[in-house]
Amino acid sequence: MESFHSFVQHNKGYPETSMEVQERIMDTAFGLFRQFGTRSITMDDIAERMGISKKTLYAHFTDKDDMVTQTIDRFIVQVKEECFTDREQSKDAIQELFLVMDMLDRRIRNMNPVIILDLQKFHSKAYQLFLDYQNNTLTTMIRENLERGIREKVYRPDLDIKILTQYRIHACMICFQPEVFPAGYDMMKVQKVLLENFLYGVASLEGYQLIEKYKQLSQNK
Repeated sequence: MESFHSFVQHNKGYPETSMEVQERIMDTAFGLFRQFGTRSITMDDIAERMGISKKTLYAHFTDKDDMVTQTIDRFIVQVKEECFTDREQSKDAIQELFLVMDMLDRRIRNMNPVIILDLQKFHSKAYQLFLDYQNNTLTTMIRENLERGIREKVYRPDLDIKILTQYRIHACMICFQPEVFPAGYDMMKVQKVLLENFLYGVASLEGYQLIEKYKQLSQNK
């Protein structure tokens, strides 16, 4: 989606910078990749959607693989930044996860899970970025959330953090496995159900009450 800043520049007649053009291309590309996967989307499709020439695309990206890699890298950076912001703004470990889930709902709503399979098969660099995020950033954030929840006494004190971190990582990724959740399942609904049940499993009595509170607030939005 075109940023407000780019929209204003365009309508005032100001030329966009090279970086702004590249970002708009990645926004458009990711929107198509998210909906259809990467394999079925061509450079022609992206150029046609934007009303620009393929020459403009190749002025910013070496080829489609480079575009996919940069687009996925940018998305991961944006998600990480928002997760850190949600952690800073949250009152407790449970609210942190509700805020993160709201953010993911905005960012990956209606995402086709085939995108992960496409990355694995056809875009090894982009897939490695995804794995690095999963095995490093996501692992750290889950472990730190569990540790925070125990400190705040909203999670049970007897939790095995190492085991539950691994469990939660794979629960986050399971909705991308079509053999487990084939077409027809709402990916975000799957994520919310799995998170809710995970939280009920780790929560203390105080934490249980907070889950109910944040669920109610979320439903009233």
